[in-house]
Order: sequence, then structure tokens, then C-alpha cells
Amino acid sequence: MEIKPYIEKAKNGDQVAFTFLLDFYWNEVYGFMLKRTENETDTEDIVIETFAKAFDKIATYNPDFQFNTWLIAIAKNVHIDLLRKKKSSLFVEITDEEDQQAYNVADSSLSAEDELISQQNLSRLLQFIKELKPNYQEVIQLRYFQEMSYQEIADKIGEPLNNVKIKLLRAKKLLAEIITTR
Repeated sequence: MEIKPYIEKAKNGDQVAFTFLLDFYWNEVYGFMLKRTENETDTEDIVIETFAKAFDKIATYNPDFQFNTWLIAIAKNVHIDLLRKKKSSLFVEITDEEDQQAYNVADSSLSAEDELISQQNLSRLLQFIKELKPNYQEVIQLRYFQEMSYQEIADKIGEPLNNVKIKLLRAKKLLAEIITTR
């Protein structure tokens, strides 16, 4: 498969080309990083940030090198940044009471809003959304239930706009996979 035309289109701001490249290389970058981190949540965060940075800086991509090599190099740098960030926050102390509160927060029972939506024949969709990881649930909820713009979501969760776009794209793709397998 010839990737160069998609890269050129992506350099010109073509969102369809971005989506194609994301889908085409996601598993390769994800698999590479999962071996390094051995943590699915960290890996997903790293890969999302990798693609966001790649799409921000795609104009700097040198076609003399393989595109996947360039993506992997970005992923390695994002991983190093994450490790530095974690190392600096390692010494936060949590009391036993705070730890117990964190365990008590997780509640799988339906809220009043969930029951209302259930009555409107959207309960199945909500159940599928709840199968997504929490960070995907959050962006879906903010975008489609609170009707926030991409920029408002980025501001609220403190992430770059491109990360939000990629998270939403990935969340919609995963949700579609869940729905079609049921």
C-alpha cells in the first residue's frame, strides 16, 4: 500500500488522510509502546499524544525516512516525557482515608440521568459507552451530552486540542466496534 499520498494530503490539512494514517499506524505504535510500558492506560495516552504531536508537526516529516519510524521516535520521546513527569510526582503522599475514598467513588449503579435516558431508549448506548475507558467516556460525555466544542473540552480536561480530537476519534471508533459486536 502506498502511504505517501496520504502523508502529502495530511500535510495539506486533509482530516480524512489524518484519520487514515491514524488507523493505519495505530496498532503498530500501540504494540511497540505496550511492550515498553506494560501498561495499557499509559500506552494509550502515549499513542494519543504521539499522533497529536505528529499531526501538529507533520510538515517537518522527512520523506527520506519511513513514516512509522518517525512516529515511533515521537512515541519514544513522549514516553520519556511521561516517565519524567511521573518521577517528579512520585512523592505525593496519600492518607489511608483518601485511599479508601477513592475506592468508594467507583459506583456502577445508574444515576437519575441514566434512568431518564433509559426511558428514552438510549440505555443500550449508555451501557456501551460505559464499556469504554474513563478518559473516552469523559470526552464522549462532554462532546455529545454536554455539547461542548473541541476547544471547550480541551480547556476543561487540560489537554491540547489535537489530543481531544484524536481521543474523540478513537472513542467513536471503539464505540462503533462495541456496538457492531453486540
